[in-house]
Amino acid sequence: MTHDGMRLIEGGVFAMGSDRAYPEEAPVRQVRVDAFWIDIAPVTNAQFARFAAETGHVTVAEIAPDPADYPGMDPAMARAGSAVFHKTAGPVDLSNPLNWWRFTFGADWRHPLGPASDIEGLADHPVVHVAYADAEAYARWSGKALPTEAEWEYAARGGLDGADYAWGSELAPGGVLKANHWHGLFPFANQMPDGWERTSPVGSFPAGGYGLYDMIGNVWEWTCDWYGEPRTGAKKKGGCCTIANPRGVTRKKSIDPGSGEPRKVLKGGSHLCAPNYCQRYRPAARHPETVETSTGHIGFRCVVRA
Repeated sequence: MTHDGMRLIEGGVFAMGSDRAYPEEAPVRQVRVDAFWIDIAPVTNAQFARFAAETGHVTVAEIAPDPADYPGMDPAMARAGSAVFHKTAGPVDLSNPLNWWRFTFGADWRHPLGPASDIEGLADHPVVHVAYADAEAYARWSGKALPTEAEWEYAARGGLDGADYAWGSELAPGGVLKANHWHGLFPFANQMPDGWERTSPVGSFPAGGYGLYDMIGNVWEWTCDWYGEPRTGAKKKGGCCTIANPRGVTRKKSIDPGSGEPRKVLKGGSHLCAPNYCQRYRPAARHPETVETSTGHIGFRCVVRA
């Protein structure tokens, strides 16, 4: 059996996580995943448009929030929209993402920069402004599923077990650009040597070891795992066991202490990851995102388990 637009990833054991970067990636643990098929690239605007046309699906960003669901919410904010990145005029406090993110009324997957924008000419770019429920709905419609964090990381590594990057030990070996990420000082000086200020057409950069495109950079990708500390398995005498097909924590344990909302694991980094900020253009990198959040740098791809 084959699946169009997908690659078969044979099952295997790999070293998941990293002890050399952000603390939420540690510790490194031995993980085994079963075989699965995975999309060769993130879901594009063209693919999502077909899904929306055939199903009538309305994304989370296109639905105005009900103030009753958000105690203390300013009624003026009860309008449909999504988070859009805005480059700053100069250096800002990097600990405050609100310096570059703006909730924009009318921003959604069809209008990525706001109501005056559209996706003309962006058919082969990754769809963005999709919340978790939107990605899950697309996956069901296509007869697929969203990947687990372990499946996603195994696929991204492309057989390079333990490497910092999906292609080896250097970010740009020999000066060759391997992914769509921010070049220069974030969030005000993107030098754009690749020609792309935001998303790029899928497949614009070299495929990884398993023939997959844009596993690193371009857009963050939803996984189906609830976010929490990595599960390391039960210790055995003489070492630690291999963990088979690990999953995230429970929904309850994923709750964001600030918003009270549950969170899923994002993988892969995006075009906004920079050497001076969010160096998450690596297979081991992971980030929590509340399930109702949509932004201009989050997309997804799907799997079929063999």
